[in-house]
Amino acid sequence: MTAHKKLFIKTYGCQMNVYDSERMSEAMEKAGYRPTDSAEDADMILLNTCHIREKAAEKVYSELGRFRGLKADKPDLKIGVAGCVAQAEGEEIVRRQPLVDLVVGPQSYHRLPEMVAKVDSGARALDTDFPAEDKFEHLSARPKAARGPTAFLTVQEGCDKFCAFCVVPYTRGAEVSRPADRVLTEARDLVDRGVREITLLGQNVNAYHGAGPDGDWSLARLVRELARVDGLERIRYTTSHPNDMEDDLIAAHGDEPKLMPYLHLPVQSGSDRILKRMNRSHTAESYLRLIERIRAARPDILMSGDFIVGFPEETEADFQATLDLVQAVGYGYAYTFKYSTRPGTPAAERPQVDPAEADDRLQRLQALIHRQQHEVQDAMVGRTVKVLFEKPGRKDGQMVGKSEYLHAVHVDEAGPQTGQIRTVEIVKSGANSLFGKLSGT
Repeated sequence: MTAHKKLFIKTYGCQMNVYDSERMSEAMEKAGYRPTDSAEDADMILLNTCHIREKAAEKVYSELGRFRGLKADKPDLKIGVAGCVAQAEGEEIVRRQPLVDLVVGPQSYHRLPEMVAKVDSGARALDTDFPAEDKFEHLSARPKAARGPTAFLTVQEGCDKFCAFCVVPYTRGAEVSRPADRVLTEARDLVDRGVREITLLGQNVNAYHGAGPDGDWSLARLVRELARVDGLERIRYTTSHPNDMEDDLIAAHGDEPKLMPYLHLPVQSGSDRILKRMNRSHTAESYLRLIERIRAARPDILMSGDFIVGFPEETEADFQATLDLVQAVGYGYAYTFKYSTRPGTPAAERPQVDPAEADDRLQRLQALIHRQQHEVQDAMVGRTVKVLFEKPGRKDGQMVGKSEYLHAVHVDEAGPQTGQIRTVEIVKSGANSLFGKLSGT
């Protein structure tokens, strides 16, 4: 019997890249590869890259440099770069890094087996097209191996918003939604393999408008149909845009029990002047009124957001408006970033904020967010929550899972098994998680 080759994938960035890495690994099975957790043990190394963070491309080159010794020791080792950095800088990667055998963009990874065959013939392979065909249609059916209790499922890709700071429209392309029947089929397959919670993914996931048997479906319609899948107990989605938060989706948060009371809804700034410069197409006031409507539908919903500080031309008054918005909302989570330029985006050409001032603003915003996060966690003490247990904890007998609100919850008692949903009374709030004891079934 021919021995399988080994594939090591290192994933950077968002949940969509995690999902893409899973599908790339599955696609490579057609070429005789099986996954490994060790780069040193691999016959092929694939970096699935993200272009959101500062100096993303340089970090990829640095990582590739660390593989030079492996390539010298194992000349047949194949090295590939995938994802958004590959899409943005494919030809430059090929030029700068002779050790790279293939470069593939996020819309073309279904072609990986063919690219590997080209590399096997002695050529290098580059594919950063935006192909007309649906990559998901060309991927093999997902294998029936057992899965953990949670999974990501991409339903929408691309972005038409063209925020002034963002490269996503250039690296992921225009907004495209997967047909509803294919999403439902994949979801049922995941449930058959042991998944109990699915997080629907998209660059602007609430802009979903996938073709259904009776016309295009909204995300709310998709959620309601997924809720009818036997064995699927929890549904989440991320990432959303305020302008695509429609009435039917808000209503679903109030009347669909399987849709979890957690919403990540990025706003980026509390200053209308900066929001306009960002091309966000909403105001701070419209965002706050939207939050009010969402909380009216689901009063206990936990809100999460994204913020950029130090955006070009941001003043102290603009930053104070962001702090005011954060105070008004009361976030359970938030992700905060200092602006960094992305070549080719409109904001890259504008006057930049002094880096020291941007650092100071980031620290002040993070301090406020951390206070809010701990206030929300502290308020959970004494409450009961439903925890989906995902894995054993670091201590013997301890289990760790996620509540409806996405809090990590630790339980020291014996009893809960991976994949079970149990009622837990919260007894203590930690730095970034909660601790509880079982309280029934």
